[in-house]
Amino acid sequence: MGPVVNSSSPSVWFERLGYAGLLPFVGLALLVWVLPEPDLQMWVATALAAYGALIVSFLGGVHWGAAWRGDANSSQAIWGVMPSLLGWLGVLMPPYAGLPWLGMVLIGCYVVDRKRYPELGLSPWLTLRFRLSAVAALSCFVAAGAV
Repeated sequence: MGPVVNSSSPSVWFERLGYAGLLPFVGLALLVWVLPEPDLQMWVATALAAYGALIVSFLGGVHWGAAWRGDANSSQAIWGVMPSLLGWLGVLMPPYAGLPWLGMVLIGCYVVDRKRYPELGLSPWLTLRFRLSAVAALSCFVAAGAV
């Protein structure tokens, strides 16, 4: 099959959902900095790492789904599982290491998507993807600075 046919820009609904998905990133990153108790800081940082890994896994799912539908090649199917594995590593690490790792993985996913989305006819989604990835990665980096 060829590229995905529906390549229109994300609807307001999808944009709102995407931005709502940033609330845990930003909120938990800020909470890590304001909590006075180190044990609570670590718990919140771990929660942020787990959320980051879930989002990274979701990003791989776009490629997995495209390959499953026949809209992509086998390398996209392989890439579709890589973010899950990379995210899992971030959860296994202590937050001071896992959060920067996940921030880098989020950036890496965006870099791959810059190349792959046009092949899938999803170029109009890249502006939203950039904004969401930038804030999510920055949140991971900011939180890592507090733990």
